[in-house]
Amino acid sequence: MANEVSKDIKAQPEKLPKPTYWPFFLALGVVFMFWGILTSWIISGIGLILFSVALTGWIKELYKELPKQNDHGL
Repeated sequence: MANEVSKDIKAQPEKLPKPTYWPFFLALGVVFMFWGILTSWIISGIGLILFSVALTGWIKELYKELPKQNDHGL
């Protein structure tokens, strides 16, 4: 009986965020941080800066796509 009910219910499509380059730069920052551990702290610093900028940019971009709610300041 349960299988018959689940066949009638169809999944609703999810609204996906727009494609972005931020995950690539985030991963590149991680690679630079670990590469810097093996070579030089300067490369680790560049990786940390790149990671921070990419994470901030990605979060800001995703935050812009959230539906706005008027109640309670959210």
